Amino acid sequence: MTPSPRLLLTIDYESWFALSRRYDFLPPETRFQMDEEYSRRAIDPILEMLGNSKITFYLVGEMAGWYPELPEKISKAGHEVGFHCHVHRRLNNIHEIEKDLNASAEWIKKYNVRGYRAPMITTVEEVYPLLAKHNFTYSSSQYAPTGVTIKKGSIWEIPASTLPLLSMPDEFNAPRNMNLKLIRGGEFPYGSSFMSGLFRPIVYKIIEQEFKAGKSPVIFLHPYELVRPSRWYARFANDLLRDPSLLPFTFHKVNFLKDLLRNFPTSSMQDYIKELS
Repeated sequence: MTPSPRLLLTIDYESWFALSRRYDFLPPETRFQMDEEYSRRAIDPILEMLGNSKITFYLVGEMAGWYPELPEKISKAGHEVGFHCHVHRRLNNIHEIEKDLNASAEWIKKYNVRGYRAPMITTVEEVYPLLAKHNFTYSSSQYAPTGVTIKKGSIWEIPASTLPLLSMPDEFNAPRNMNLKLIRGGEFPYGSSFMSGLFRPIVYKIIEQEFKAGKSPVIFLHPYELVRPSRWYARFANDLLRDPSLLPFTFHKVNFLKDLLRNFPTSSMQDYIKELS
């Protein structure tokens, strides 16, 4: 069954410093201090922006420990709570992924979390049996053309959206992350907030065209793109100097979000999968 078209809008709910790999292995208490309660303060304005639209939040697990009200508020507002790793860092080793899942097991069970998104949308093929073992229903941890859904055993893979500019790819095994290989292969990964930062009008037009074609684009944003951290550029200046490609993730995207919500129906990923199944 092909689900009715909708915008599968998602938010990877992570702290402002998650953009940079410099902080991945700091002690947890140091990361908590660096957050300065930004992640707790940002949730209410974002929920207010969303209004009656329903989306999926992929929450970093250690933040559910810092601020237990985060998954509670997301769930009570009618949105889906998904899992975006326990500590935001690249996870390509299956044993490290399992340790990461176990670290958030308590709140995952409490909120009946069934959706997984790997950090930086990059994972390994071996993740799918592991997700099934931990009672997940789906993953959104690859890039692929809009409308592609892949069954990996009992797990659905619902990728972040790309637009194939050449031929349709015929292989969808992880990792399929946003890199030069993907782009050289003719895919424009418009589902990434990197692209909506650089090419907002183009991304909006693609979403519009895909929707008219009966497809359901999967795109993601981040909290710091919607609610500015205090002293944002001053705090992040060294990271931008080290890696200027991070700049599009720092742009303010409230108007982009408002345009999307005004013009496209949305739903959680879980509701989409119910229709898909």
